[in-house]
Amino acid sequence: MEPIRTLFATQPTEPSGTTLPEGLSARYDGNLSFPPAPEERPYCIANFVSTLDGVVSFNLPGQSEGAQISKSNEEDRFIMGLLRASADAILVGSGTLQAVGPHGSWLPEAVYPAAKDLYQKYRTEVLRKLEYPLVVIVTGTGGLDLTSTVFHTPRTRVLILTTEQGKRRLSQGGSGALASVEVKALSAAEERISPSAILTLLRQEAGVELLLHEAGTTLFGEFLAGGFMDELFLTVAPQIAGRDTVHPRLGLVANVQFSPATAPWWKLLSTKSATDYLFLRYQVLDRGA
Repeated sequence: MEPIRTLFATQPTEPSGTTLPEGLSARYDGNLSFPPAPEERPYCIANFVSTLDGVVSFNLPGQSEGAQISKSNEEDRFIMGLLRASADAILVGSGTLQAVGPHGSWLPEAVYPAAKDLYQKYRTEVLRKLEYPLVVIVTGTGGLDLTSTVFHTPRTRVLILTTEQGKRRLSQGGSGALASVEVKALSAAEERISPSAILTLLRQEAGVELLLHEAGTTLFGEFLAGGFMDELFLTVAPQIAGRDTVHPRLGLVANVQFSPATAPWWKLLSTKSATDYLFLRYQVLDRGA
């Protein structure tokens, strides 16, 4: 892993005061803390990687993951693991689960094994959290492969949020036999699951204070449109992917369009670099700012 260098840094509004252990702060070249969660929902952060021209997925068979954009950059993966280690829960969409494949894992050390002990010490001794974050999977249809690794990882809790129809399908598929998996229906059969319903449940019933959004561009757009995103960690990879009408490629936000009057604006909290990559951290500004 190449050294991460901090080019610019300031504190988020109302930081918690949490201090990274020396082994992590040295790798990250600084501290990492977050404001407290609102009473009604978790504090929501998202993590994405994009090309210089804003592409987050090549959208090709077997090559639609962020790893193809980042080229599995070690520094990016270290930061991804650090954010997972910081979070109470990680939000994953069914499309992301499918793109990652049946062996995907959302453990912090799954993306950067070299820092496993540091991540666990940070979670359990500094943050006083459970050993691993809760994995929250959102699916409207319930069409999940229940043999996937994420449903069978020891000491990992999984919460599936779905519709009534999706819950029936999962039950028929054997979800009830998975000891660490809980299924909750948040909407009727034909309705989309609203971000507000997701966040209310996670805050009020699961006690989630910090939620890491790894759920893809559609859910990210819905969270943005609802005013629920607080921070964005964006890795900019030094490549250009391009687009055309035959092979559309996703940008950061899908299925949501803002006007100049409604577009969210952000405050830059930090800029870090390693080799030719940039690691940006933004905090959303108030709508009236």
